[in-house]
Amino acid sequence: MTKRTTRIGIATAAIGTLTLGLLAGCASGGGGDTEGMNTLEKAQEEGTITLAVASEQPYSWVEDGEATGATIAMHEEIFSNLGIDNLEIEEVDWNSLIPGLNAGRWDVVSAGMSILPDRCAEAAFSDPEIMYTTALVVPTGNPKNLSDLDSIAAGGGDVTLAVQSGAIEEGYASDLGISNVIQVDSATAGIEVVQAGRADAFALTAVSMNWMTENMDDVETTDAFVQEIDGVEQIGAGATVFRQDDTELLEAYNEELAKITADESTYLGLVEEFGFTAENLPPADLTTEQLCSGELG
Repeated sequence: MTKRTTRIGIATAAIGTLTLGLLAGCASGGGGDTEGMNTLEKAQEEGTITLAVASEQPYSWVEDGEATGATIAMHEEIFSNLGIDNLEIEEVDWNSLIPGLNAGRWDVVSAGMSILPDRCAEAAFSDPEIMYTTALVVPTGNPKNLSDLDSIAAGGGDVTLAVQSGAIEEGYASDLGISNVIQVDSATAGIEVVQAGRADAFALTAVSMNWMTENMDDVETTDAFVQEIDGVEQIGAGATVFRQDDTELLEAYNEELAKITADESTYLGLVEEFGFTAENLPPADLTTEQLCSGELG
């Protein structure tokens, strides 16, 4: 059984945190001298590991002081199997996830972050965990008949696109020459700018947009699509992120992850309640090395 300490902070140059509550659960272990231990050994000794999330539903977010989501469900399972029963959750902005990780402010990034070459240069990614496609959030009725980012590019300056700063869709927009862009710092903010009429569309992963707009009357989500850049389909796969020198932790994590992704029913047992399906299960032959090299898109 896993317990979670949830903290919310705004990650800037100095990150402040506020403890929202300690959920009931098993007592964390260890607590002895951890000098000289690697991150895995220290986490196992103390029974605690710190995860950063960026509040993107349904991957990972904080609701009523409790962290939840598909990546949280997977991490509770994996870290418990590694003897780490307490997860400390830090909620920060997206652009601070990898910098804060490398600065030692948290041990792991739990955000379904896509595996991209520039990110691989800064941090280490687990084996692929979640495949995803892209969708647009548009005003109800889709008045500008937008279907993908190509349709936005074709609209020129008459269409304003919102993107989450640092997300893969921001890169797609840049590659396609879309210049009328509003940057936001969260998925919620992206939806809000469309609701306010400041943008005609907001682009993010389809599973997130479908989940977050399900009960909204003033916006809707388009059909999912795989974006093409220069005729090449952009393969999207998300993973958990570690510091590059935490090889022991990464290897142990991947061993436990493989037990989940090798069995569809096990995978869906953890993530299906958050809107994920068998289509989100990565194929066995897709590797982090391929995605980091950029050879797939």
